[in-house]
Amino acid sequence: MDKITVTINGKACTGSRGDTVLNIAAANGIVIPTLCHHYNVKRYGACGICIVEMEGSPKLMRACSTVAADGAVYFTESERVVKVRKIALELLMSDHEGDCKGPCSLNCPAGTDCQGYVKAIAQGNDRRAVEIIKEKIPLPSSIGRVCPHPCETACRRAHVEEPISIAFLKYFAADNVRNSKTPVIPKAKAASGKTVGIIGGGPAGLTAAYYLALSGHAVTVYDAMPKMGGMLRYGIPEYRLPKAVLDSEIEEIKSLGVKLLNNVKIGVDFTLADIRSRYDAVVVAVGAWSNMGLRCKGEELNGVMGGIEFLRKIALGQPSGLGKNVAVVGGGNTAMDACRTAVRAGAENVYVIYRRTRDEMPAEDIEIEEAIEEGVTFKFLTNPAEIIGENGKVTAVKLQVMELGEPDASGRRSPVPVDGKFETLPVDSVICAIGQKVNVSGLEELELNSRGIISADEHTFATSLPGVFAVGDATNRGASIAIAAIGEANKAAKVIDGYLLGMETPYRKPFVSERDVNDIDFTVHEKCPRAKMPTRPANERRRDFKEVNLGFSDEAARAEAKRCLECGCHDYNDCKLIKYANMYELDAKRFEGQKHESFVEQNLRVIERDQGKCILCNLCVRECREVAGKGILGLVDRGFKTVIRPEFQDDEIIRGCADCRACVDACPTGALKFIGKEK
Repeated sequence: MDKITVTINGKACTGSRGDTVLNIAAANGIVIPTLCHHYNVKRYGACGICIVEMEGSPKLMRACSTVAADGAVYFTESERVVKVRKIALELLMSDHEGDCKGPCSLNCPAGTDCQGYVKAIAQGNDRRAVEIIKEKIPLPSSIGRVCPHPCETACRRAHVEEPISIAFLKYFAADNVRNSKTPVIPKAKAASGKTVGIIGGGPAGLTAAYYLALSGHAVTVYDAMPKMGGMLRYGIPEYRLPKAVLDSEIEEIKSLGVKLLNNVKIGVDFTLADIRSRYDAVVVAVGAWSNMGLRCKGEELNGVMGGIEFLRKIALGQPSGLGKNVAVVGGGNTAMDACRTAVRAGAENVYVIYRRTRDEMPAEDIEIEEAIEEGVTFKFLTNPAEIIGENGKVTAVKLQVMELGEPDASGRRSPVPVDGKFETLPVDSVICAIGQKVNVSGLEELELNSRGIISADEHTFATSLPGVFAVGDATNRGASIAIAAIGEANKAAKVIDGYLLGMETPYRKPFVSERDVNDIDFTVHEKCPRAKMPTRPANERRRDFKEVNLGFSDEAARAEAKRCLECGCHDYNDCKLIKYANMYELDAKRFEGQKHESFVEQNLRVIERDQGKCILCNLCVRECREVAGKGILGLVDRGFKTVIRPEFQDDEIIRGCADCRACVDACPTGALKFIGKEK
């Protein structure tokens, strides 16, 4: 066969006369996106994604059906091509209703594949579960215990009865693997010769250290406290997170060659300039360790302390100085940690002062319930008006009685004072747990935003100083939960890795398709109650700092994991449509409008077809006819009513697909799923 030569993207490519541009490009290592083409079926040219530009031609052409001309010059990523290709992809995505990822994963600040590890646990493969978790979280046993699990608030199992216990399943699998003495520690890449200094050894700093070390960089972490862990160690009580668990996970990070230096403080023991001179990149992850004040008369009195300050004292084994009667101001998880710790520290009467009702409390329900079980008294709709003292020491707190008014910017009803209505509560100490702020001492060289927080680019995590990056609670968004800091540090590590290797790789939120669940019938699922975490009795646990939760049994964990509805797309990692959507940064909302009807059916007995994911590329039909030689599938109806269905309704003919997966394997979007042999 005669040989021809063409030029594609500036590269001379040889092929045979009669070959298409797509075939010649592929044979020469050049990838042209396509959705409807497969090399074992006839040319079709339906999707329009594989368009290319030929020099001298006013029209764009489809590479899959265009026979290459000898000597021609083609461009696969020219400005014209990309513009038209994006439009074609956006049109397809505007009609696409596939669940790319489960809502649990999408709602996880770290982007953890929750569905993936829950499925592995259901199959009894805890090691695989931990491997999946550690792609995003290097501290799974610790985070599984303390995470407020936003993943569970999005879990669709709640439409049946209750969400999956995702966080506790994480902790179950991670503990099993950790206790096996064979931890999951991925192999690091070859040494890059690059160095990274990290200021702060909390969840963000440790996460950045872990993933940068895996990328082959030499990492050193500096921390002001005696031990690493940050808020996980000094802000989370022992009864929630045993520090032996945290220590073992930090040792795994250390085993990657990460150097950990404690009792060294920025601005005291070293300067930012010192660190910059020693390392190729610097990561600032100092957290938010300062407490917000009450802004009321008397807060300067002896006996008034911040929530983080109090928890840190207890963690360091220092005297609490609480006295018998303690008031904790605040309604978040830090307030719950403080009041429950105060009980264990010996206080006889512990009160939580909160200016709204229980319904508005941001703390987790389980934390509130367990605090009540341990004897904590909640005084809702009250707010400190004045802290009263004698001889410089707290003796009481004067409380303004509140009522709920109109909703504020967050959607919660705003508390407003009831004129002239107060009550006085005798107390020996007041713990303020209403928020945290950043201490930027030693970091004055960095540009701060209007809130006094380090300004860092949301895509590159870069600060105002070259080579200096910032992540976690000390950056733009302010204090948040540990899993959010971990997620941000993971993303930043990828960006910093690119920076060290001389590449610009800003983080961009992946494009995903999300399905509206309003039309999904959840009544088809049998109700199965959520597994309840066994705990130590309240009268026993309130006397010590031993862990409250006892952990799931093997039987309970497997049963709980099997409740998962597997919402995410089974083919997400191989879906060409999503791959291209992320490659070209689509805006599918530009073409929102009428859509094909979305439904799931199993007319083929062993194959499930999801119409919401189908792009009508006709590949499955052609594979069934041309490769399998069966011709069971075909296009039915026209326009927005067009669907792929069995052409023949005879049971024996349809049953013939049971031994064939050609259509499933060819589908570029996961619209077809093999569900097993017919029973």
